[in-house]
Amino acid sequence: MAYTKIISIDYEVAPNIVTNDDLTKILDTSDEWITTRTGIKQRRVISGDMTSSDLGINAAKKAIKRANFDVDKIDLIIAASSAPEDIYPSVACIIQKAIKADNAAAFDLRAACSGFIYSLNCARAFIKAGIYKNILIVAADATTKYTDWSERSTCVLFGDGAGCAIVCADDKESDDIIGVDLMSDGNCGDYITLKIQGVNSPLVDEIKTKEKPFIQMKGKDVYKYVMTTIPQKLEELLDKLNLKVDDIDYFVPHQSNLRMIDALAQRLNIEQSKVISNIEHYGNMSAASIPCAIREAIDKGQMKLPATIAISAFGAGMTSANAIIRLNEKI
Repeated sequence: MAYTKIISIDYEVAPNIVTNDDLTKILDTSDEWITTRTGIKQRRVISGDMTSSDLGINAAKKAIKRANFDVDKIDLIIAASSAPEDIYPSVACIIQKAIKADNAAAFDLRAACSGFIYSLNCARAFIKAGIYKNILIVAADATTKYTDWSERSTCVLFGDGAGCAIVCADDKESDDIIGVDLMSDGNCGDYITLKIQGVNSPLVDEIKTKEKPFIQMKGKDVYKYVMTTIPQKLEELLDKLNLKVDDIDYFVPHQSNLRMIDALAQRLNIEQSKVISNIEHYGNMSAASIPCAIREAIDKGQMKLPATIAISAFGAGMTSANAIIRLNEKI
């Protein structure tokens, strides 16, 4: 049986910085109001013709270069993207073309902000089944293109970016992806929604103009879901793996809201020194937030390797995901 090895993690963020003070020019808000409620000071936003795929391509190229990895050896690309520029071609296929990974199959996975962990679990399963050996995971979203910039409760939250990981089969008797727990609850599907613009045939229905597609969110319901689901499921996963909270070197949650991150750490009794967060500078970058936070923490010396890391996420659906991973010094 093959084992999983994470050989590279990297990220890319949109080039434009939008600060809280910038938002006061178009919203009835203030830096204090936004910071107090979210912990966010600025976010990265795409402009012009830039897309989520562009961000994903750049992140993928960085991860490949960092590992000095032969692109021809990539046999699968999974793109976790819930805010792509088009429904098809898929983000994964666009990335495959751009990086010239001609030997790879490619598909998109849509689990919103949980997408990176969902993709890790897919990679783990494919490798252990002996189906693929070298898998490129790219979480890429340009969520701000689907944000109502007149609605301060949501537009202050989001930023655009991509995170990437390369996961390979390994013959050593240990896994870098130690354990994963995924969950979804479609009964809560209306907590976060983004409608697409489809119309029926004029031969059967009168064409009706639809509202512009913007993210809609029930913040209080999302908060309750997260606080109920994530701590319980992460504790169950640790118990299944015969681990304790004290065995975790770092906790990297989805960068959604600093208040939620702090509340999760408190409920899990995780020391603040072990919590990795960079939401202040980037906002909520959907599934890209976890790999981005990990790479930046390593580069800044905030995360010492080797390390055992708990990662947690939640997203529209509703979906939730927890994983325990191990990263070595060469990542």
